[in-house]
Amino acid sequence: MKRVILLCTHLAALFSGFMLGIYILPILIQPDSPEFNTKTLPTEQISMVGEFSKDREDSDFFHWGEGKITVTHNSVMFIGELAPGPDYKLYLSPTYIETESDFNTHKADMLRIGDIKTFDRFLLSLPENTDLAQYTTAIVWCETFGEFITSARLFPPSDT
Repeated sequence: MKRVILLCTHLAALFSGFMLGIYILPILIQPDSPEFNTKTLPTEQISMVGEFSKDREDSDFFHWGEGKITVTHNSVMFIGELAPGPDYKLYLSPTYIETESDFNTHKADMLRIGDIKTFDRFLLSLPENTDLAQYTTAIVWCETFGEFITSARLFPPSDT
């Protein structure tokens, strides 16, 4: 009986350590966040703005984001905070998304912008000839685990 208890406690410790590693490793290996200030951007350069929130339907204690996202004709900038995690991607969608099932249903219609490597700010280039008028939502998605992190409705800057 003691061996079974010992085995169970060791397996639980191993599993806990593995899960903690998945959470902490991205924090330890993240590069320095880019330096930029969206407040100094001329208004005519800003195409859309939005806000990530922890209040999305499929966001939870481990999968969330909050902060402001700014889209120009050639880049996407974020200032705020994302829950740390591996393999985050930024997508633009023509449909509002706030659940994993919605994401998976509409993924074929989405534009993958790029990898998110930092959790407080990011700056990603848009693919050339991106028609921003097609997209209404920005989504942060964990590709490895298929987890919804957060989303933001995008609006022209005068509508916010």
